[in-house]
Amino acid sequence: MEILDKSKILDLLKGLNLESLISEGFIAYSNKLTVIPPVGELLFENPPGDVHIKYGYIRNEKYYVIKLASGFPNNQDLGLTNSQGMMLLFEQKTGVPVSILLDDGYLTDIRTAVAGQICAKVLSNRIDTIGIIGTGIQARLQLQYLRDITTCRDVLVWGRNVEHSKDFQSKMKEYGFNVSISSSVHNLSSKSNLIILATSSSEPLLFKEDLKPGTHITAIGADTHLKREIGPGVLKQASIVITDSLKQCIDRGEISHALKEDSIIRENIVELGKILDLSHPGRTKKEEITIADLTGVAVQDLKIAGGIFEKYLGRKNEF
Repeated sequence: MEILDKSKILDLLKGLNLESLISEGFIAYSNKLTVIPPVGELLFENPPGDVHIKYGYIRNEKYYVIKLASGFPNNQDLGLTNSQGMMLLFEQKTGVPVSILLDDGYLTDIRTAVAGQICAKVLSNRIDTIGIIGTGIQARLQLQYLRDITTCRDVLVWGRNVEHSKDFQSKMKEYGFNVSISSSVHNLSSKSNLIILATSSSEPLLFKEDLKPGTHITAIGADTHLKREIGPGVLKQASIVITDSLKQCIDRGEISHALKEDSIIRENIVELGKILDLSHPGRTKKEEITIADLTGVAVQDLKIAGGIFEKYLGRKNEF
């Protein structure tokens, strides 16, 4: 069994076509070629945090994965990253463990950022201004991964902590973005036609009066039953609502809240894999509002872990 530490993982990520790999995973998932059990979860109160256990496989492929990933928002005050964890990779036909990827939760952050990139690519209009709600590692990665799909470098950011917003502004300047700090979410949404929500909020931040025609919204923060970033009636305004997993979104995320409030019907929800394999057209008019609610699916973990391990095997003698 090979143990890959974070330094090796970072090296192996270079040049890996993550957009293609993860898109393949979403397509396989939406075409019922996967076995993905319900998410295992631990929730903590003091300090707040959560641990997710995700696992599964694609039929007739080489590996299955078990992933443990945590998010502890207060870690940044301790000089630690919010995300922690690891991925375990096994042979699908024998159960033999082949690799432990000691990524400190980094691969979960990366595959989530790539999913946001994919949604923006296939659902957005031409991007004029990017609105980022949140200032943590995922907010930063979401913005970084947009560089490959848009020439837009004008960004508005809103966060609860002004110092964190200033830090975000400074760090994103290094990646070529012109970041301004917004006074409110409403101000941000009035000037942005791509909005990314990347917080651990348990109370809504974006409301229906904030929406304007032609906007695409990707919400990634609400990955537990208790989290919520989007207010009542917002999803009802969308021409199309996309999710990574229909089964999972009924139980958690923004869609689960909207279903409980009867502000969306299940038949109006489309899985991302169906957009990617062209079974569904996605956005059809410029003025439409589109919303993607992503809670993270194990097939993403499988694809990124498997891709890294296969590249490692090809370069094994270099390490």
